[in-house]
Amino acid sequence: MRLTMRLRHLALIGLFLCGGARADLPEPVARLAHAAGIPEAAIGAIVLRGDTILVSHGADQPMLPASTMKVVTGIVALDELGPAFRGRTELRSKGEIAGGVLKGDLLVRGGADMDLDADAMAHLLERLRALGVHRIAGDLVLDRQLFQPPRMDLGKGEFDEAPEAYYNVTPDALLLNMNMLTVDMDSTGKGGVKAAALPELDRVAVRSAQLLVDTPCESWEDGWKPPTTVREGDRLAIVLHGTFPRNCRQAYRINAIDRDDFADRLIRAAWKRLGGTIAGRTRTVDLAGHTSDLAAAAAAQGAIGSADGGNGSNNGTSTQPAGPAAAGLSSGVDADGTRLLVAHQSRALPELVRDTMKVSDNAQARMLFLSLGSLQADETLGSRPLPAGQRLAMLMAANNGDTSQPTTTLGRAEAVVRGWFKRHGIDTSGMVVENGSGLSRIERLRPVQLAAVLAAAEESPWAPEFQASLPIVGVDGTMKRRLKNSPAASRARIKTGTLRDGVAVAGYVPDANGEQCIVVAIINHDGIDHATGRAVVDALIDWTANSSAAAPM
Repeated sequence: MRLTMRLRHLALIGLFLCGGARADLPEPVARLAHAAGIPEAAIGAIVLRGDTILVSHGADQPMLPASTMKVVTGIVALDELGPAFRGRTELRSKGEIAGGVLKGDLLVRGGADMDLDADAMAHLLERLRALGVHRIAGDLVLDRQLFQPPRMDLGKGEFDEAPEAYYNVTPDALLLNMNMLTVDMDSTGKGGVKAAALPELDRVAVRSAQLLVDTPCESWEDGWKPPTTVREGDRLAIVLHGTFPRNCRQAYRINAIDRDDFADRLIRAAWKRLGGTIAGRTRTVDLAGHTSDLAAAAAAQGAIGSADGGNGSNNGTSTQPAGPAAAGLSSGVDADGTRLLVAHQSRALPELVRDTMKVSDNAQARMLFLSLGSLQADETLGSRPLPAGQRLAMLMAANNGDTSQPTTTLGRAEAVVRGWFKRHGIDTSGMVVENGSGLSRIERLRPVQLAAVLAAAEESPWAPEFQASLPIVGVDGTMKRRLKNSPAASRARIKTGTLRDGVAVAGYVPDANGEQCIVVAIINHDGIDHATGRAVVDALIDWTANSSAAAPM
């Protein structure tokens, strides 16, 4: 009843604002905005204490939410998938094991496993070795078909000037080690910058073309330029560019290799360390049986550039045929005739949501969002694909031009989100969802919608898990260094958001009497200085934490 009343109240706010009503911002917030040259029209804010509106300013205008969009993805994932949900990776084969030989292909099937790092893959291969396998007589087959299209990174334009950065990684169902290499750069010795990378990849080397400069080591990123990746026969060379300080050591994570190449070379290197061999080539496959040979595709393309075709070009390691992804993850013989050898599960969903929200991990948020459109929880397996018929219908609709239902995994995920909004009585007018992470120029939410989501989350069975995922003001995550001297410190839980032209906060703030308030503040302003923008939205958090009586609307 309390939630229903609050959501009705939020609907009334929308009606009032559509009629032109507009409350003033609290004086500390307005003063800082004026000093920063931020027009009040660029600010959307709402503060609720129970069913009382303390602040409502521009709260009904669709705005770029930045990473506060993760609030939506996080609570919808918990409600729809449940706390026992886990992503999953499987090693499968049609072949039998005899005399230390797997007499067939090794299929690596991705299942949106966000914990599939290099160590997890090495452990999977150790378990395969423990089954008695020394030699794989067939091919290494990479299966990313859970998501449609399976390679959303291909042909996608660059979001910004740092396509190699982790925050720009576009996920897929078999995202191994997040496709990231950790590059160590050392200029403390003679001979320029020495470079090395982990995890080890088969026939991949890193070399530096960086120029040494006399600048502080802590400012090394000022001279960083995106690396290039060059194919030299069956080898890859990652070349570092820009400048680097003398007498300096730094490590940086980069996304610089096409992900099919990355997975192929990481798996082969790890298997080789275990004393194993793979007789065949590496292929990608769809579940209709169509395959693409990585080596042939690479030879046709030649040298490659930035990772994953971020500049709009395919790096050349595979092509992705369109076809129905009808089979799914299972514990026995699958519809494609493969049987399970070994499997890896991610941590449970609440831990994944926490990791996503605390540091605002874009790749993980996008993986959660895509999971909404492709997976369902399974008590035994952790997760399993949505029924094959639903997925096949989705692909058939895409092939036939049917616009009555989603034709991609992103479209299905958005439909799940909109269904959640509808069930909670939240109006979706003005809402635009692209990938669920907030790393988008087109996503839009109205502050009043975000407040309604936070109100609904308070009533969720998984409210404790959701609230525990939010950064604690002055303590951890993206709020660790903010508002340390405010009464909100150690008490408020806030999701932050930052993009080129916007800053945002959304979460829960106890007031001076300890009563929990919902706070949402979004600023969209061209060329905003992030530090001053954060000061403005933080002032609303501080004002709420100091408040003790309801303010009139």
